[in-house]
Amino acid sequence: MAATAVRYLRSVGAATSTGPAPVDPLPRPDLRAVAEDERAPVDPAEFRRVLGHFASGVTIVTAHDPGDGDGAPEGAAGFACQSFASLSLDPPLVAFMVARTSTTWPRIARAGTFCVNVLGADQGALCRSFAVSGADKFAGVAYESAPVTGAPLLDGVPAWIDCRIHAVHTGGDHLIVVGRVEALGASGTPNSADADGPLLFHRGRFGRFESFSR
Repeated sequence: MAATAVRYLRSVGAATSTGPAPVDPLPRPDLRAVAEDERAPVDPAEFRRVLGHFASGVTIVTAHDPGDGDGAPEGAAGFACQSFASLSLDPPLVAFMVARTSTTWPRIARAGTFCVNVLGADQGALCRSFAVSGADKFAGVAYESAPVTGAPLLDGVPAWIDCRIHAVHTGGDHLIVVGRVEALGASGTPNSADADGPLLFHRGRFGRFESFSR
């Protein structure tokens, strides 16, 4: 509990200071594993199959990694993320989930900030390029700096949310990252709709939204 409180106080400070507070990239709680003489409560393959029936939007979470001064270079970092959601209106908070084994997350944690780039239906190839490890994900990708944090804001995305890290919670083999929204924007007007709509992910495949005719 003490460690969680410290991370929370640091994150609150990040929103009022000139720079982001340090973020623990890998909170390490005591995780209970299934013992050899116990039956796993859910088969992992079945878990994936059933949960795959829930369709979600797709985003790319980006940050400008400042480097650590000890060999890790600075530069743009990002990864494809479907586990993103709005969390709170007052204060404005969003959340995303990231695997504890992610090599990109420590770079976002160093930045203390991030930008969520919501993808459109025609950006499946862009999503795939950010879903791989070890490659230069930003090769040939045009972007500008998000207005508050300076995180990469990708060209052509229908919506974006610029955030500071507010808190990090543990969730089994993933981390739950809560961001406080500093700025955001979307293309079009409140009463207009993007012709292609959002990029959707369902049962291992990309798709697009189609409204019902009435």
